[in-house]
Amino acid sequence: MAASLFSPNFVIGRIDIGSVEGASCVNMGNNFPSHFQSSKKQNQGFGEISGNNNTLSETRSALDDSDFLDWMSGEAAPDIPEAVRDWFAGLVREASQQADIGQDK
Repeated sequence: MAASLFSPNFVIGRIDIGSVEGASCVNMGNNFPSHFQSSKKQNQGFGEISGNNNTLSETRSALDDSDFLDWMSGEAAPDIPEAVRDWFAGLVREASQQADIGQDK
């Protein structure tokens, strides 16, 4: 069967997919994904150590996750009263103006 010069059909011999994660998807054929959403949360209080012969001593780490930020930015965000949003924005502004947060002296 001969294909037209402007045919929308093409042949791919092989596709290997290692993983599908985050906001990714695999579509075959005529697909029109709509209202596609993805969210991801990672809490990490320490970080990562890689390489060989690493030594950690007297290391301290803390993580406080109140889930309040998740609620403010999740699916329920449009339903949050404006007074609560304003209050929260004020808290964030106030915290960001504190000079000693996250800075070495």
